[in-house]
Amino acid sequence: MKDKERAPMKFQSAEWTHRVELAACYRLIANYRMADLIYTHATLRLPDRDNHFLINPYGLLWEEINASSLVTIDLDGNKIGDNPYRVNRAGFVIHSAIHTARHDALCVIHTHTKAGMAVSSLQEGLLPLNQIALGLEAHVAYHDYEGIALDLEERDRITADLGDKRALILRNHGLLTVGRSVAEAFNLIYYLSLACEIQASTLSMNREITLPDMSVQSKVAEQADAVSCGDRHLALEWDADLRLLDRVDRSYRQ
Repeated sequence: MKDKERAPMKFQSAEWTHRVELAACYRLIANYRMADLIYTHATLRLPDRDNHFLINPYGLLWEEINASSLVTIDLDGNKIGDNPYRVNRAGFVIHSAIHTARHDALCVIHTHTKAGMAVSSLQEGLLPLNQIALGLEAHVAYHDYEGIALDLEERDRITADLGDKRALILRNHGLLTVGRSVAEAFNLIYYLSLACEIQASTLSMNREITLPDMSVQSKVAEQADAVSCGDRHLALEWDADLRLLDRVDRSYRQ
């Protein structure tokens, strides 16, 4: 890390590393056109402080977010430190629910992509139409729409519906993924979003659809699990993502 990117004195080096990772996630989601202006959220629980997590400063576009601007809040929604930015309540409600219930959910990402919201509105949800969807389908749960997520009581229903899955389709709303790292959560939201885009494109062609045999569907699910469990693959992918950001704009590291 270059001198100008060293952790500011008010942040411990470990926390700063996590801040840079989450800021990178925001920039990548903006780069791949999965952002929704100043709305939706990506959060990261601080590993050395299980009751604190980082969230986006409400009011900034995702391409504006950097490591310093991220807000620290606790599981009760209290802001920690002197950050001047507000926090979106819906972001707190959804993310605090999952960070509380799932110790393995270090990072949680929620999006409102066009294709994701379209698929979330279908009764059948995500269909096994292609290789990407086949690899994800077994890991996707569903949560019925209850309105804008402002009610704290909805948290229990969100976590109950998510269970031990790695992705949640919020019906009539959007997509959500959880990961043991920022890299894993981003990988999941990228490919879940892509699977939804492919489904929307496929269904728009108004042609007869071919679905793989059930035995093949099971085979692909097993193959995808074997690959996704390898941290080496995620590390290669995440390093490539960071190289992309560094070529475009390194300010997320500030």
